[in-house]
Amino acid sequence: MDSVRTTCPYCGVGCGVTVLQEGDDAWRVRGDADHPANAGRLCSKGAALAATLGTGDRLLRPRIDGEEVAWDEALDTIAARFAATIAEHGRESVALYASGQLLTEDYYAANKFVKGWLGTANIDTNSRLCMASSVAGHKRAFGTDTVPGQYADLEQADLVILVGSNLAWCHPVLHQRLLAAREARPGLRILVIDPRATATTAMADRHLALAPDSDADLFGGLLADLARHDALDDDWMAAHVGGAKAALAAVAPLSHAETVRRTGLSSEEVGWLFEAFRDTGRVVTVYSQGVNQGVRGTDTVNAIINCHLATNRIGRPGTGPFSITGQPNAMGGREVGGLSNMLAAHTELDDAGARERVQRFWGSPHIASRPGPKAVKLFERIADGRIRAVWILATNPVDSLPDADRVREALRACPFVVVSDVVPDTDTARLAHVLLPSAAWGEKDGTVTNSERRISRQRGFRAPAGEARPDWWQIAAVAQRLGARDGFGWRGPADLFREHAALSAAAGSPDFDIGAAATLSDAAYEALRPFTWPWRRGSDQGLDQGGNTGRDAGGGVAGPGGHRFFGDGRFHTADGRARMIPIVPVSAAPAPPDDRPFVLNTGRVRDQWHTMTRTGTVPGLSSHLGEPFVEIAPGDAERLGIGAADIVEVASARGCVQARALVTDRQREGSLFMPMHWSETFASRARVDTLVSPVLDPVSGQPASKSERVSLTRWPARAFGYVLLSERPVRLPSRRDHYWALVPVPGGWQLELAGLEGTSALEATCRRLLEAGEQVSDDPEAERARWPRQSDPAHGDSRRLLVRDGRLRGAAFVASGPVNVARRWLIDRLGSPLHAGTDGSKGGDADGGTNADRMALLAGRPGTAVRAPGAIVCSCHSVGANTIRDAIGSGRCRSVAELGETLQAGTNCGACRPELATLLRIGRPVPASA
Repeated sequence: MDSVRTTCPYCGVGCGVTVLQEGDDAWRVRGDADHPANAGRLCSKGAALAATLGTGDRLLRPRIDGEEVAWDEALDTIAARFAATIAEHGRESVALYASGQLLTEDYYAANKFVKGWLGTANIDTNSRLCMASSVAGHKRAFGTDTVPGQYADLEQADLVILVGSNLAWCHPVLHQRLLAAREARPGLRILVIDPRATATTAMADRHLALAPDSDADLFGGLLADLARHDALDDDWMAAHVGGAKAALAAVAPLSHAETVRRTGLSSEEVGWLFEAFRDTGRVVTVYSQGVNQGVRGTDTVNAIINCHLATNRIGRPGTGPFSITGQPNAMGGREVGGLSNMLAAHTELDDAGARERVQRFWGSPHIASRPGPKAVKLFERIADGRIRAVWILATNPVDSLPDADRVREALRACPFVVVSDVVPDTDTARLAHVLLPSAAWGEKDGTVTNSERRISRQRGFRAPAGEARPDWWQIAAVAQRLGARDGFGWRGPADLFREHAALSAAAGSPDFDIGAAATLSDAAYEALRPFTWPWRRGSDQGLDQGGNTGRDAGGGVAGPGGHRFFGDGRFHTADGRARMIPIVPVSAAPAPPDDRPFVLNTGRVRDQWHTMTRTGTVPGLSSHLGEPFVEIAPGDAERLGIGAADIVEVASARGCVQARALVTDRQREGSLFMPMHWSETFASRARVDTLVSPVLDPVSGQPASKSERVSLTRWPARAFGYVLLSERPVRLPSRRDHYWALVPVPGGWQLELAGLEGTSALEATCRRLLEAGEQVSDDPEAERARWPRQSDPAHGDSRRLLVRDGRLRGAAFVASGPVNVARRWLIDRLGSPLHAGTDGSKGGDADGGTNADRMALLAGRPGTAVRAPGAIVCSCHSVGANTIRDAIGSGRCRSVAELGETLQAGTNCGACRPELATLLRIGRPVPASA
């Protein structure tokens, strides 16, 4: 087949992808060199997309109470239960919870179904957890949820400020674009504002490690400084901005010294930021979850926007505030009104005129008349019984919402739960009464919108697995069973997109309008090239409806409509003027309780995605950081008696989790960092959102995920284990007495273990894992050959191999401290003949390999003739830390570029380059992973 152009399903950068079939079910994925977002670049996750296309763990048929059923039975059941619930308890008793993983067409169908047919606004989305504060801040300042800039602005700026954004790991391709721009224009400076040091700070010109949740004070202090130095654009504000007087009065108390006190930065650091902003005309401020997920997220967004409005640094190339979304289609969800307080096409539910226009367009018998509950409040209504039937699409709230254990209990008690997903074993899907198999990436068709408002086609290139169906099809089928025959009879995604485009022109939105796409033919929709909105009727800028591309004002490839907003000084408020919002400095936070002295920050790692339902089974994506960890400052670790690789417990008022200790000077004392990815599928107790309180931003309703008060203690493990298996274990150790993390590796799985009962008990556990499914022979000699073993009773250590057909099929190591073996070397030997590649010896013997070979494997590391590669740094090319150190130590490689030329490290997605630079600069070990 010819290559298919589609988009990556991960972050909000919205990278283009080309896919080529190489066999019956074999595919090659590459970056699309013609896509304006990435110009051929892909990150480690995008480059590994082909490895996620297997169907072994897929949900293939609908299920009711765990039993497979036909689609008609499942759909009839959903329609009947929703109808009965509404009849008995009213329209507010049913709800949908959606996701930024949905395509725009899916999102449109869901919003129309709930708000326009069921007549309730009980629909919200996991996008509430990542960018709702940006939406609220945009609407307060601009009148609409408008992102004013484009990616090209980052390349044209002279100062790029990254606030609460680990761009290098969370949006790697955009980070590489930024670094390439700085290399081409060395005068471009990069400043990172973040409480912790990250891969992004390693490549920045300056890092301001401010106190958690003090960003609003820092930008309030910046605005006050601009006023004190007469650096405001008074003429611009007089003509185009309202609220300036009140906003400036609010920050007047933030003197230089007061800003220093509130942020914990030095006077020199604060002064550097203030001077750099004052003296640089072209400034872009990029912000992400570190801002949005703060206690005052919306206020921080407006504090940033205030600085840009007051100085006219907006709407022109190389300027502006820029919200970078976390999910691939968070923007598409905003466009269709997927949030509970929005309607469609950026209109408001509480706007009677907008409601009338949308209802008339839809021809709906009922339309929601008031905003519904936001995500956390929606699940509170499930918990207290006001919502009695809920349909969850493409997300895993049992792991991702704050107070996650309460969310799980709410769903357990809910009379009727429907889940649409691609796999059956998420922590949420296990609670479903009806489980529907959804089409996955590569199987579904539609559109997504990235962080710069660019709409791209996501195209299917393989048949859906089993009986999987698109999410929009599932919604339409249920709506039709509830009597909505006329409004939900779409033949395919092109019908949905045309309707969505037509509504955008009819709804009266001042910014989101793609009405020109309402007349696209099926063929033109299929061929549609990426374009940025607005794309109004009659303004196709000379480009045909097939989307043939030209160049936008910033030099990037653009389809119809691409431009920056607000350069003409006109905003989408009633009087056409922007609004500066007074952000009053708040009182200092209360002193931390003695029993919970740490501030916990949660976030992402480089190679995993959300709760790992897609990435968690790909060995290459778990090779960098394979098990849950907690970053701890060295001083805190020493004070608490925590050593590197110990198991620790982190506890809040709501729960307790376990993870591996990662002692690092990247972390500030008194603060911890833990990733949000691990679920009960891959770890014993690492669902970090069980710790997080449902504290909400008062404006946006977005939960704060960066400032939970917690305690930290060393878990008193008496034994540690490492098990390597060629088959995924069916039964895992109990969560009560064991810590474990399950990690995919090439050719099998590894299990990191720790236990409370001592080495002999953990050895028995590891032996059961190793022996599961093995047939016992009556030949004692053959059994001894199959189970080479070694033990040290004095220290409680034991080592055991599983050999089948002369090949290594498994290994188990138990010790009284963290197991110290060459994991990557052992993984490379899994499935290999025992006589090959260990000590140079040739041939094997009857008991399965040479004695030296077995001894090396039982030791867990090669002989002196072989160097173990070490923990993986470059996931794309599987280059380990030891290999990199050797290349540096030999003098062959003195730069990141030379490491790339010699080892290929950093030459694909580039996300590992900060770590390569760290190894080159200071020579410290890269933190060990599982």
